[in-house]
Order: sequence, then structure tokens, then C-alpha cells
Amino acid sequence: MTTRTVLGACPHDCPDTCALQITVENERVIKVQGRAEHPSTHGALCTKVSRYAERTYHPERLLHPLKRVSPKTEAPRFERVSWGEALADIAARLNAIAARDPQRIQPYSYAGTMGQLQGEAMAGRFFNALGAARLDRTICASAGGAGLAATYGGKLGMHTRHFADAKLILIWGSNSIASNLHFWTYANQAKRAGAKLICIDPRKTETADKCHQHIALLPGTDGALALGLMHELIVNGGLDHDYIARHVDGWEELREKAQAWPPERVAQVCGIGPDEVRGLARDYASTRPAAIRLNYGMQRVRGGGNAVRLIALLPCLTGAWRTQGGGLLLSASGWFAPYRNPALERPDLLAGRQPRMVNMSSIGDALLQADPPIEALIVYNSNPVAVAPQSPQVVAGFQRSDLFTVVLEHFMTDTADLADYVLPATTQLEHLDLHTSYGHTDVLMNQPAIAPLGEAKPNTQIFRELAAAMGLDHPALQESDEELARQVFSEDIDLGLLREQGWQPLPVPELPFADGGFRTPNGRAQAAGADYVPNYESALTAPELAARYPLAMISPPARNFLNSSFVNVKSLRDIEGEPLIEMHASDAAARGLADGARVAAFNDRGRYVATLRVSPRARPGVVNGLGVWWRKLGAEGTNVNEVTHQRLTDMGAAPAFYDCLVEVEPA
Repeated sequence: MTTRTVLGACPHDCPDTCALQITVENERVIKVQGRAEHPSTHGALCTKVSRYAERTYHPERLLHPLKRVSPKTEAPRFERVSWGEALADIAARLNAIAARDPQRIQPYSYAGTMGQLQGEAMAGRFFNALGAARLDRTICASAGGAGLAATYGGKLGMHTRHFADAKLILIWGSNSIASNLHFWTYANQAKRAGAKLICIDPRKTETADKCHQHIALLPGTDGALALGLMHELIVNGGLDHDYIARHVDGWEELREKAQAWPPERVAQVCGIGPDEVRGLARDYASTRPAAIRLNYGMQRVRGGGNAVRLIALLPCLTGAWRTQGGGLLLSASGWFAPYRNPALERPDLLAGRQPRMVNMSSIGDALLQADPPIEALIVYNSNPVAVAPQSPQVVAGFQRSDLFTVVLEHFMTDTADLADYVLPATTQLEHLDLHTSYGHTDVLMNQPAIAPLGEAKPNTQIFRELAAAMGLDHPALQESDEELARQVFSEDIDLGLLREQGWQPLPVPELPFADGGFRTPNGRAQAAGADYVPNYESALTAPELAARYPLAMISPPARNFLNSSFVNVKSLRDIEGEPLIEMHASDAAARGLADGARVAAFNDRGRYVATLRVSPRARPGVVNGLGVWWRKLGAEGTNVNEVTHQRLTDMGAAPAFYDCLVEVEPA
């Protein structure tokens, strides 16, 4: 018996980016643990990733190339083919399309892996050399990212570990227990030391259960609440006038806007009490240090970018940045920008071409309406049929008989079911990768623990071989993963140290904005232009629509899934149970609906069937459709995106998943 330990990194779309310790016995992974030595991981993993070996050795794992042999409008049937046969046919089909117009070939990918290699390194080179259409990757964080960039000059924030020093923590739009476990560890340290924790979220989450106070505002009203807090800071004191004068531009304009938002107006818009606004403002003004953990749930509405801007300005107005434990964190990914190689994906291979850009959040409309049409779609690291908004449109697009679709996957997802070819990809335990983070400031390396199972190949290798099959012979398309790894970062990142230790911290200041120094052109935070933008779908902006569909629906992630990953891991699905719609008792009673009933949430776009959970986790007027279940594992083959829409946010062109009105009735 031989046993060895391999150093790895979690690849999933989570701010924690944990350092892994993988135990291999007789060339089989028997345990995946968090590394105790890594400061951010400190030995703990979430339930999902601790079962990563179960995912890799899943009995339904894709291990061979598959070719479709049934029409896309019928139950999927595939036959096993060789890699040679698959690549030759795919190459011939893509070359024929590229000869007419390479922009008719569309990549689609996101954060199925957050790795720098298995994400876009070789894939980007392949599509650039081909001259294929580009993808605007907006589906998760671009509204918040644009808001931070407009305010701070980038996706920048305080250190997660400094939340342990805070005396007040606002957990705003984040179910941290489920989605940011290691932040919650620091928040708990602060709580035990006497800090007050306040959760701001339409849903009474598991995190809200553990906080001292829960403010259950209506979806999409976070910007109004931020303006109301500013109003109270102006009227009752709490502004750091020196910090504002030195480090904030546009305050006079913002001050005038905030003065129009007294607590009574905020309460009416947000659906909370005026005393909740006053009390929150009083706590934030009087407690030092005060920190805000902002997350992406609150930016998935029409005004998401502006809401992030307004909230991000709060620590600038109170001078919270001056003190350890004060400030704000939404994303730390901007700290890595100076160390990333902008030429990794070889934009020079475009040779001056400027292919069209397709927004991934509007892929349903793009597949049905783009001119010229999308003729080929290559999907990797994503499951758009499940996760993209307004899925009836997405499904209709994928079902086009004239669309040629190739999917790189681990399992037969909803998207793979509609592919012409499915190519088996490796999991994190089987390939090399490098990782940054958006919750801390360490670079991590993932080393392969085992050889690829079956005929699975890394994304990098699949694109190398596809390029060769298509006759794309540029040397950049044949570089190995080791060669790519040496090109990801500047020389400031030591690959030798990464191999030996597993991670390397960036030299980020302990108090990054204590003396200003934002990454804006003049180094000052920018307040001009920030304002409250109401939802597309609300009683205020669309009263006729609200009369027919009076309930707001949000679709926060189920605790034991991560986007659509892990939905097919039986042990996790058993914990989660079944697709649920949470509803407040008063709303259920008004509709004659009982707990446990099969119900349908519906609007003009579609109808989503699930089991009703009458629960205090839902506030009056809002229902929670927990996601993102695979469609084929849900009732009637749908999930919550049956009712979401493809309209985009005010900034960042992101989806407005939580800006959605429905009615609910018995199914």
C-alpha cells in the first residue's frame, strides 16, 4: 500500500479559494481536507468540497466522448465514439462555419472552474486564433464589479481576517454560513468578542439566524437603504468630514440626493420600519470599527451596480477605512490585477480582427435572434441551460436543429443533454492549475493528485487537440500546461514556492485605504452619479404587472449546491431534499396554500413547479425559489429560471435574476 499527500486548491466559484490537502492511497483519492497551515482555510472545508472525491468517482462521471444520435427535441440518446472520430468531425464542422464567418462560432464558459489554466488560458488562445465571437462574462458579478470600479477604481476591499477586529459587522446580501464559511469564522470571533452582527437580506437566511438583528428589506431596495443611512449620518452626525474632504470626490452631489431620503421614505420603498433605518444608521455612526461584508445577491437587480456604489461609499463617509476592522469587502480580485499576465490568452492571435461580443446573460435571445446567427456553440465550465435567465428561451435556442453544440463536461447536465458532442473533462483532482481569489489575497497552485479517469482530458489538452485537428498550427496553441503556468503571473509570483507551500500571499497593505489611495485616476473615491435605481418589476415601476403578479421572487442558492455544481452528488442532494419555494404564512393563507403542497410560481415568461415550504425565512410579499437545481431533476423538467428575464443591470450588463414578479397557485 502506498499513501501520499498532494497539495491542491478548491476550483469553485466561492470567495474562500481554500488550500487543499489530498490524500491518495494506491492511486485513488481517499480524502480531501482543508490545509490547516493556510491562513484563510485554517483546516476547514465546506460540506460540498469535503466530498469532492465523491464527485470525481461519481458512477455517472463522463469518461468517454459521446455523439448525439437523437433529435434535440426528443429524449437524449448518445453513442460512444473515439477521441479521433469526435475531434475530426468537430473540426470539420467548425472549419466549414469559420470559412463563412468565424463569428458564427460562439464560446460559452464561466466559473465551473476558477483556474487560470483550465479556465481561459488555452481556450482563449483557440478562439482568438479562430476569430470566433467573444463572450461578455457577466452572469455573476459584473454589476458589482462595475460599481466597485466606478467608486474605488477596481474590485478592492479590506482583508477578510480583519473582520475579527470589527465591533459592528453588516452582512449585506450574503448567506455567509453557506457561501463564505471562512469569513463567518472571523465574524464569529468578532461576535464572541462583543461585536454586533446585522444581516440585511430579503430572506431570513441561516446567517440571519445567527446575527443579532435581521433587516428584511424588499429585493432591489438596497440602494435606497444606503441613501437613508447617509441621510441620518448627515442629520444626526457621523460623517468624517476630514476623510471626505481628502479622499472623496462628488460628495456635494451625493449629499443633496441623500437629503431626499428620510427614514419614512426609505421605509416605504424598502418595506421595513423607519425605526429600523434610524437604528441601523445610529449603530453604523457610533460603532468603531464598523465593517460591511457585501455580497453579490443584492446586485442581481436592475439597480445593482448603483446599489454597490452607494454601499461602498458608506465607509468613506464615516472614515471607517482608517481603522483595522473597518471598511468593506465585496471582492478582492482586483488586488491580483498587477500580477496577472494580460497576454496569457494571446489577444495578438486576433491579428487585428474585432469579433462581435455576445452577452452570456442574454444567450437565450442571442441563440434565437442574433444576425448573423450563431451556428456553433462550444460550452465549457458552465451549464447555461440550467443557470442562464429565462430558460424557456435558452432551451429553445439549444434545441435548434441547425445549431452545432459541443460541451466539455464531467456529467450529463441539462446543457450536455442538448449537445451534439460531449467531451469528458478532468476534475480538479486530475489536472494542474493556478488560482487567484476574490475573498483573500493569496495565489494558490493545484497539483494533479491522480491520473485522469477513463479518457477524460484537461480543458487545455482538449483545445490543443482541437486546434491541431482544425489545422491551427500557431506554436502558442501547443504549449503545455507547465509552459502555460510559467506565463500566468509576473515574476513576482514564485512558482517554486507555490509547488512547495501551495500558496503565496500578495503584498497588500494592511489598511489599504486608511489614507485614501484608491485606484481611481486621482486616488479619490468617486461619488458623483451614484443613485438609487428601482427594479424593472415592482409595484412602483410596473403597477399593472404587479397587479397580476404581486409577489417578488428571488432565487438564492440552495445551501448544499454551488450554482449548478454538486446537484447530482447524491449525498448532498439527499440533504437538500427537493426543489422548494419558500413563502410567508400570510401569503400562503391568502392563497389557500398549505405547507408541503405542490405549487407553481408563474408569470408571462413561464411556470415553475416545486414544493411549497411555508416558512419564516420568507418575508411577506417575497417568495424564495431556492436554486439552482438541474431542470431534469426538478418537477416537470424546469427550474426557477423558467420565470426570470434577460433584462440587464444598470452597470456591468449583468442579469437581474432577483428583479422578478410572480404569482403562486396550486400546481
